[in-house]
Amino acid sequence: MRKITKVNGFEPQSLTQWKARNPLGNYKDLTHVERQDIRIKCLKDQYYLCAYCCQSISGINNDCMNEHVESRQLVPNRSLDFTNIVVSCTTLNQCDNSHDSMPLSLTPFMAECETELEFKLSGRVVGKTQQAVDAIQVLNLGDTEQNNRNLIEKRKQFVASILLTNGVDPSDGLEDNELIEMVINDISNPVNGKLESFSPAVVNILKAWIA
Repeated sequence: MRKITKVNGFEPQSLTQWKARNPLGNYKDLTHVERQDIRIKCLKDQYYLCAYCCQSISGINNDCMNEHVESRQLVPNRSLDFTNIVVSCTTLNQCDNSHDSMPLSLTPFMAECETELEFKLSGRVVGKTQQAVDAIQVLNLGDTEQNNRNLIEKRKQFVASILLTNGVDPSDGLEDNELIEMVINDISNPVNGKLESFSPAVVNILKAWIA
């Protein structure tokens, strides 16, 4: 995960106007216009990465959907709260599709999401705290190949590609902290409003090496 900052008052204008016209409304009553505006704003806020697995999403061809971090079933009064909505990929059996209405102890709104998940070159992710372990299981983020082989393999390939493209080869040893910090800075900065797929996982790995 990568921390997402939501600021009150920065929701899409169409959503603000709809809520003013429908003070007793809820999310299921929204039209396509408001839902699409929410998705576009979230995509920009997230630099076109899934809020949970951090793979690239485009907003077209149904590759993502609006997702309530605190589910509407558990917290119905937050169904129109923009600070509770992110965009998730639509991958089967992970992220939004796995989350369903279960409580999520570690969320992309928390700074801890960048420190309590530990990513490996193998593509696996490990929880360093119980809430991280629980979040990995709820979202099926790939702690074991048995649970989510496809995500682990995809993440492994993208991580290796980003590292090699930026001149970092783990097999050569990783003693050049200055180079690693430069790579962290480079891949943490969006290009044309977008981050590379799984780049937060690479940042996580590189920060662990420096530490």
